Amino acid sequence: MQATISVPKIKFTSYQISVIILLALTQFTVVLDFMIMSPLGDMLMKSMSLTPSRFGFVVSAYAFSAGISGLLTAGFADMFDRKKLLMLFYIGFILGTLFCGVSVNYPMLVAARIITGIFGGVIGSISMAIVADIFILQQRGRVMGFMQMGFGFSQVLGIPISLYLANVWDWKAPFIMIVGLATIIWLLIMYMLKPVTKHLDIKNDRNAFNHLWHTIKQRHYRIGFFATALLSLGGFMMMPWGSAFAVNNLNVSPEQLPLLFMVGGVSTLFIMPIVGKLSDKIDKNVLFAIASIWMILVVLIYTNLTPVPLWIIMIFNVAMMIGIMSRMVPSMALVTALPEMHDRGAFMSINSSLQQIAGGIAAGVGGLIVVQKNKFSPLENYNILGIVISVISIVGIYAVYRVSKTVKAREIAKPDKT
Repeated sequence: MQATISVPKIKFTSYQISVIILLALTQFTVVLDFMIMSPLGDMLMKSMSLTPSRFGFVVSAYAFSAGISGLLTAGFADMFDRKKLLMLFYIGFILGTLFCGVSVNYPMLVAARIITGIFGGVIGSISMAIVADIFILQQRGRVMGFMQMGFGFSQVLGIPISLYLANVWDWKAPFIMIVGLATIIWLLIMYMLKPVTKHLDIKNDRNAFNHLWHTIKQRHYRIGFFATALLSLGGFMMMPWGSAFAVNNLNVSPEQLPLLFMVGGVSTLFIMPIVGKLSDKIDKNVLFAIASIWMILVVLIYTNLTPVPLWIIMIFNVAMMIGIMSRMVPSMALVTALPEMHDRGAFMSINSSLQQIAGGIAAGVGGLIVVQKNKFSPLENYNILGIVISVISIVGIYAVYRVSKTVKAREIAKPDKT
């Protein structure tokens, strides 16, 4: 108990702060590239005459390619400087996003999302491995909180600006904007981030495929994989249809969408640092369980809403963001504590891959559940998604409890030496 009381006194160095900023900016662009598909969903479905199932496949294409890419690179993730890996995959992400911005038809868009997923889907796992190498466990809750602010900034600034550009020009404009911003961030990483090679000092005689198999077969690692996959299932199943539901079911106008997403993002910026600090002070498993119950209640109500004033919709969006992000911070902090240093790159890659693959499955299933008779009619069966997500969230509470139990047992057996 004394250790948890002293945690807030562990301060970040100036270099650690710069690393947090760089990773948060990177996260901002990658998250925005993915998150923008939901706000642009209604516009894309109308402009290309896409059914919910076809749009769901666009989302799934990114997720599946990201998952497969992560698995293929997992065995090599601990054999190179993590900075070099980050720069390599980030430049690939930039090129894939550029392809999205020049797509002129549905097949090109699907291909572009696959390319973007191959590179973008691995960036998160590399970033998590860097965090685990540079920050001790008692700092990671705050680090995760600040990094997740990239999600908030994508809603406060990225999505409103992107929607504005899309309304002025067309849906391609946001992707071009992301390319320009990501190029600047890539240059900052090249000049500011030091090589991350501490894991290379640990002798590892396994080849890439043996290293991958060694990581997968660890029982306590698989518990973390399962928990992460459950978190992804719920988010991907509901998120792609957010703007279509707001426009077609709740009568939110396209001009109001930027404000709706911005309000949710502003709330995220306030709540994330608070959640990060709470995650380092109290039991992460308890915080996750409370946030999960909160999210279940909000989701069940929101997915059954009929047209109501915009301010009510905003309140529910803020409440939903609080629940979603308050689950993510403590759960990711716990999961990053599972792998040994020499397995972290492979673990994070596999973890990210399963997260993406589970998300791809969820988006595909969601596209089959949700029905829209024509591109201007309300979405049907959206409330069924809320029920499915709630059940998955309940199972997720148990899964994260198992992760927490494993981490605590390891902390008792030997102190964290990272």
